[in-house]
Amino acid sequence: MPNSWSSSRLDLLISFDTAGGRRSGLESALRAAIRQGRLPAGTLLPSTRGLAQELGLSRGTVSAAYAQLVEEGHLATRPGAGTRVAEAPRRAQVPASCPAPAPATPRHDLRPGLPDVSAFPARAWLAATRRVLNPARPEVFGAGDPQGRIELRNALADYLGRTRGVITTPDRIVVTSGYYQGLGLLSGVLSASGTRTAAVEDPGHNLFREVVRRAGLTTLALPVDDHGACVDALTPGTGAVFLTPSHQYPTGVPLDPSRRRTLCAWARSTGGLIVEDDYDGEYRYDRKPVGALQGIAPDQVVYCGTASKTLGPALRLAWMVLPHHLVQPVMRAKQQADLYTETLGQLVLADLITTHAYDRHVRAARLRYRRRRELLLDRVAARPGLTAHGVPAGLHTLVTLPSDGPTEDQLLARCAHHGLALRGLTELHHDPADRPQGLLIGFAAPSERAYPAALGALFAALDSDGRGSAGSSPGVTEDVAS
Repeated sequence: MPNSWSSSRLDLLISFDTAGGRRSGLESALRAAIRQGRLPAGTLLPSTRGLAQELGLSRGTVSAAYAQLVEEGHLATRPGAGTRVAEAPRRAQVPASCPAPAPATPRHDLRPGLPDVSAFPARAWLAATRRVLNPARPEVFGAGDPQGRIELRNALADYLGRTRGVITTPDRIVVTSGYYQGLGLLSGVLSASGTRTAAVEDPGHNLFREVVRRAGLTTLALPVDDHGACVDALTPGTGAVFLTPSHQYPTGVPLDPSRRRTLCAWARSTGGLIVEDDYDGEYRYDRKPVGALQGIAPDQVVYCGTASKTLGPALRLAWMVLPHHLVQPVMRAKQQADLYTETLGQLVLADLITTHAYDRHVRAARLRYRRRRELLLDRVAARPGLTAHGVPAGLHTLVTLPSDGPTEDQLLARCAHHGLALRGLTELHHDPADRPQGLLIGFAAPSERAYPAALGALFAALDSDGRGSAGSSPGVTEDVAS
């Protein structure tokens, strides 16, 4: 017999069997709801009179059921305070002699590519949300556009031209639910159109490399040196090349100007497509950011950008600037994937961009991250054998290791033991065997208060012999804000 009750504090569907008696059935139903967590500790239950009326039971039946559950410790009652779900008994404390279990999450997150989400501009976002929703027409809350809201595409066309040198109009922009989705959509479109091989940087982002492969494309390793991707290795049979020309991931070098010209000439002569991942193009610390490759060859380059590094990955807002012939195929793929990207976030981001609140946030973040990078490089320079690579840009630094010291795996294990999360270099190669070893140290994710402790914990881990406890490393216990 399914029954439900409502009160000022609670809506709950309750179902019980009266075959064994109404009181017994009610007790069992309440007991199960408490054990399953549907009635959490502290929940105020309806009065016996109110529940009896809702369920068509006598008040005496409900009072007896409540009394039984109070005796069992499931409910608690106080005069004038009603009947509530009792607090669960506390678990016994682990004796001090027992080793503490390993933490489920790292105390310090130094993985590359993550921004400081504690600095999310919540006040500006809320103000923009009010500006967007107050005059919003009802259609804003209906089905969206697979290409993306025109307000955001207009704002992006202006912003990308002004800050990244991208040549576009709103009709060439498609908004996606993160770069990961955009990469998958584009790779699928290329595969369906007959592209069979794609060159990807080596080393490069292994997760994104797998996205390209899953679309049915064969990936060819494109070596990277101190001048960026070695584009001379491209062949006429390669249909597309995926790269990070402004700040190569993970080495941190920009693509040399002569190689940019060579790459664009290759695309024009062969019909090949260049896919530019401008994942952290806003963050150059010593001079103006390197302009987007798309500005040189807008008909041969797909430009990909995202708000994940500037605002936060949770927003799932990214965009692609496409050559005209790819707009409709990518839009159809987007529609088939998830119809459209959520609308309200697009409108709020468009407002932030047009009011220049987005620019102000990026400038403030750039100053914070520059200081953090300098602190990291000072510590690296003071430790013999470590070498930092890359131009002053982005959200991470690649540090290579001496051949006569601990291996990458050993250092990663030490860091994990000290509560640190970071990435190694070798896994980013097509063939990890006999590749240079190194650590990718992200300096953006910890909060401002937590970053000094994270840096101290990192170098305590690097200097340790791997036998110390996580609680004994300097800086780890000081982290109260991460």
